[in-house]
Amino acid sequence: MYRGAGGNSGGEGSFFLGLLMMIAGGYLFLRSVHVDHYLSMGAGLFHVGNFQITNGMVLVPFIFGVGMIFYNSKNIFGWILFYASIIALVFGIITSISFSLQGMSAFDLITVIVLFVGGFGIFLRSLKPHE
Repeated sequence: MYRGAGGNSGGEGSFFLGLLMMIAGGYLFLRSVHVDHYLSMGAGLFHVGNFQITNGMVLVPFIFGVGMIFYNSKNIFGWILFYASIIALVFGIITSISFSLQGMSAFDLITVIVLFVGGFGIFLRSLKPHE
């Protein structure tokens, strides 16, 4: 016996229509999101007490870690410095990102909502058994 969307008979058309609508709605929404950052070598990544750690400061233990690894690749402290610096740098970059929603008309907003939520509803309906 042939099984369609959700392991039930039928619903393939609704499945793909809902999926296409959700993708279109998500695409239009994400196109209206503006991503910005405030990262520079002097930008603060995080605070330790009253002391602010910057990107440049994170590179200092990174440099020492790389030097220790090149001198002796079995040096555990060098690897710890290396990985801790990489983790701190990635954490700082991620936390410095800010998202904002660009202005859009009511028509654009309604289109995004109808496409995404309507597509989600059709997608879920396609998973129910059909007669």
